[in-house]
Amino acid sequence: MNKLVVLILISFSSVFGFSQNKLTHEVYFDTDKYEVPSTEENRLLLFISSLNDVDIESISIFGFCDDRGADTYNLILSQQRADAIKAVFANNEISETLITNVDGKGEILIKIVEEENLLKIRGLNRKVEIIVKPKQPKVKEVVKEKKPKEKGVVDLIKESTKGDKILFKNILFKTGYASVTPDSKKTLESIAKALLERDDIYFTIQGHVCCTQNTRDAVNRKTKKQNLSEARAKYVYDYFANKGIDKKRMRHLGMRRKFPLGGNPKFDRRVEILITHVGDEAK
Repeated sequence: MNKLVVLILISFSSVFGFSQNKLTHEVYFDTDKYEVPSTEENRLLLFISSLNDVDIESISIFGFCDDRGADTYNLILSQQRADAIKAVFANNEISETLITNVDGKGEILIKIVEEENLLKIRGLNRKVEIIVKPKQPKVKEVVKEKKPKEKGVVDLIKESTKGDKILFKNILFKTGYASVTPDSKKTLESIAKALLERDDIYFTIQGHVCCTQNTRDAVNRKTKKQNLSEARAKYVYDYFANKGIDKKRMRHLGMRRKFPLGGNPKFDRRVEILITHVGDEAK
């Protein structure tokens, strides 16, 4: 059987140095396209979900084409593919500051390809490769310092007055979802009990997201709608309602990414309550 011998344009081993401390994923594209196919987007979202518990140092995104098309065309198309993947990350609450490389590499060819498999090989070359580098754990010297005890959410609710904004510090959300992490549910229950006791306060539940571009909202992976901050506020609203808190006391509002805290992105996936009325003021 005849074999097609092709010169190497790019050698994987010279471009990427893979090791056990790097996470990789590949996304494949249709011929001459840079839109992410739905099946490939689903695979990518699963990969992004797997990064929830990873302390990421950097993300590199490299786009490629097959051997067809002019060099200039392939460079542009490969860059468009890389940019499309970056947009998916941004829409799913992965901070752009973590993405250090978004490069179109043009075409890649395989050294020796059996002629009957050429179409398949070309399909494998129409791709974007994602490399996630986790942070290496650092050994820190533990120094015990006596600090004044910070008031918890329950205490703040008990002492709240009109205009107070209370951050639910220990209520964390899964990346891309409106549901809270398992460890957060017990804390949410104690907050609900405190709000039942303070039946004289009326409040707005404000939902937030992290890492999206500018001030836009993030995509809710469950519904595919770009209203994740609103969905998070509604999740807490429904939880409180199920615990017996009168719906007349509550509103819910999505704040998108208007008010980032400036620290770890996971703390921007949050909910706060704003005390709008107290006692007879609401009647």
